Amino acid sequence: MPPDVNQKAIDAIKKKLVGKSLSYDEIFSIMDSIAHERLGPVLTTYFAAAGFKEGFSDTELYHLTQAMVATGPKLHFKGIVADKHSTGGVAGTRTTMIVVPIVAAAGFLIPKNSSRAITSPAGTADTMEVLAPVTFSPHQIERIALKAGGCIVWGGHLGLAPADDVLIRVEEPLAFESFDKIIVSIMAKKIASGATHLVLDVPVGPTMKIAHFHDAEIIARKFTYLARKFNIKVSVDVNEIRQNAGRGIGPMLEARDVLQVLEQKSNRPLALEAKALRLAGKLLDLCFSDSKDAVHPSGEEVARDILVSGNARKKMGEIIRTQGGDPSVESASLKMSKHTYEYRAETSGQVCKIQNQQITVICRILGCPTDKLAGLYIHKRLEEKVARHDILCTLYSSDTWRLKEASESLKHIPIFTIE
Repeated sequence: MPPDVNQKAIDAIKKKLVGKSLSYDEIFSIMDSIAHERLGPVLTTYFAAAGFKEGFSDTELYHLTQAMVATGPKLHFKGIVADKHSTGGVAGTRTTMIVVPIVAAAGFLIPKNSSRAITSPAGTADTMEVLAPVTFSPHQIERIALKAGGCIVWGGHLGLAPADDVLIRVEEPLAFESFDKIIVSIMAKKIASGATHLVLDVPVGPTMKIAHFHDAEIIARKFTYLARKFNIKVSVDVNEIRQNAGRGIGPMLEARDVLQVLEQKSNRPLALEAKALRLAGKLLDLCFSDSKDAVHPSGEEVARDILVSGNARKKMGEIIRTQGGDPSVESASLKMSKHTYEYRAETSGQVCKIQNQQITVICRILGCPTDKLAGLYIHKRLEEKVARHDILCTLYSSDTWRLKEASESLKHIPIFTIE
């Protein structure tokens, strides 16, 4: 047993493992021990597994969120503080990096603390790191956000809800998260970040992290319950996903997709743009409802005007510069790895399924998210006609061995179903 471990925390973990409910004191003892890394990886894993198996009651979720926030520092802002988050698991759908500059350009503060990849080829922090540094102290983030009107930084370095960061580390090797853990993780970090208005993206689909609408509805209910308890206005967007909104998968490729949307390029991924505008619109509607303006415009119309006018791209440049990156970066200037493999169709027909989970497996083999140049670019979308030998996707990696391994794996881990 690790030195100085709290016996109360051990007893509470045992209690949860056999399916019993925990009090706030018991939960706090666990969170405090995890946050100060006194529990050790084995006992921490037992707790993560207990939560995955048994789940938590609404009261336990509230206490877990309270305890996670109480055991770490907080960011301090005044007035309306907007935020956006996704339950995740969808490769190549980097809406946050479009939503943040739109909302900031609309005049609302949006200090976005993002995660690195847990179950996907790239997290928002991995992708933003292509354009600018993302690792800052809480004080630096407050300064950056107030200067630029927003930021996109890595939350794992901040120590906000530190117990959650330790839990993420023990979950990462198995690439799993329980639904309850996702809810608590998101809410704790939003509270610690000072969020007052939040839009939550809950993607649902047969090959997504959340496969069934029934589960999504449970998540939405629990999340709304917690938001109400902590006085956060929330809009939950439950949406069906059958394919990736963007075409690029992996940090560099996803950053290129984002910039193409912000630059309004003719070849931009329109599905990614549409989803980002919907989420930005819902978040702006929440913010407008509490702003001083007598007339509240349509959030999505405002978001579209900001994007089309170029103001979102201008604001993104400000955010990149304030975080220490090059504000003049363009989608065309992002260079991919020279090591590529074109995966071609063996038969003609129509694309009837794209396997998100298989994409993740292939991209991990390629080196995502550590290798920023690694990834996969999708050429063919659902319901598109395909001729024999058409390019379905292009693989990228800085490591030629990984590229060969991934191309061989495609034979056994198919991404596309063509009929």
